[in-house]
Amino acid sequence: MPPNNKTLQLIEFKGTTLPVVIVTLRSLQADELTKAANALFGGDEFFEGDAAVLDLSPLVEVPEADWRKLRQLFKTHGLNVIGVRGGSEELRYGAAFAGLPTYAVGERATASPPSRQAAPVSSPAQAAGTAAAAPPAPPAMAPGAAATLYVDRPLRSGQQVYARGGDLVVLAAVNAGAEVIADGNIHIYAPLHGRALAGASGATQARIFCTGFDAELVSVAGLYRTFDGGVPVDLTGKPVQVRLSKKPGDDAGKLIVEALLTD
Repeated sequence: MPPNNKTLQLIEFKGTTLPVVIVTLRSLQADELTKAANALFGGDEFFEGDAAVLDLSPLVEVPEADWRKLRQLFKTHGLNVIGVRGGSEELRYGAAFAGLPTYAVGERATASPPSRQAAPVSSPAQAAGTAAAAPPAPPAMAPGAAATLYVDRPLRSGQQVYARGGDLVVLAAVNAGAEVIADGNIHIYAPLHGRALAGASGATQARIFCTGFDAELVSVAGLYRTFDGGVPVDLTGKPVQVRLSKKPGDDAGKLIVEALLTD
């Protein structure tokens, strides 16, 4: 028998695509960002250990950041900051010195919503969210999406369902603390008490439909609205649709939460 000369390779390289959350910052003051993040997520680890890159491009003539504090701030909410992009050479140099290299990150679909931006108030019936800066949503998803994912069991607090590349249909309650995500539309034929995020990969035409609205948070293509103070009375428990409304020259658009006429 010939000898086996195959040598075990201790290091192997394989190409892959990992989800990365882009976090656009318009301030580097740790105290200001902590207040904004706490208003958005409370004390929860909203993300689940996702990698994050800080987009510094909107920052002009800002003082040097305490990068250690910023990393810890986002770590508290479940984001692992791995680097930065954009911004001045001085900012990138300071970040690199703190162990945060510069990345040229393209806009790609992510396992979590890529970035979340508070929507401007567009009617008295819509609850106000707290702003977290984010870039404009990418173009709508191309046709030929994946098959629809169906969920026919209630979702408890802490559970998450993600319909990658397609629509999501939920036939049972989404309880408080649970989260449903889809790259396409979300249809919930039951009460929505948790979070629903449609168009997670940037589909601006995506919508959310539910038959009993009592959400904690809704989002379409990264534009979101929270309901920390409760859902408006005229929407509570009602059939509702959530959609984006865009006007010419309006890059981000407005998130519309409105009663769905079923008669």
